Amino acid sequence: MLSQLHYIIRSKTDGKYLVARINKGEDEAPVSYLLVFPENFEALSYLNTHSSEVSDRFIVESISGTQLKAILQRWGFQGIGLVKDPLIPRIEFLSM
Repeated sequence: MLSQLHYIIRSKTDGKYLVARINKGEDEAPVSYLLVFPENFEALSYLNTHSSEVSDRFIVESISGTQLKAILQRWGFQGIGLVKDPLIPRIEFLSM
């Protein structure tokens, strides 16, 4: 996973990444997982399918595995949400 390229979606306006927030319980704060796509076109498909009216406000960035680790640490994400199917969507959550 460290040697391959991954694709993430980032807001043009505030620089925040597209994440999935999962509620653990009523008394606990939700945890965030960075959504990661295996291909550029899958990230674009996700945007066009689920947010076509605002897709122009986002960009797709490619990152390496080492950059991914640094982003997770810097932003305090629990892990990644590896998007397996952008149209449904089917996401596999991995804690780091």
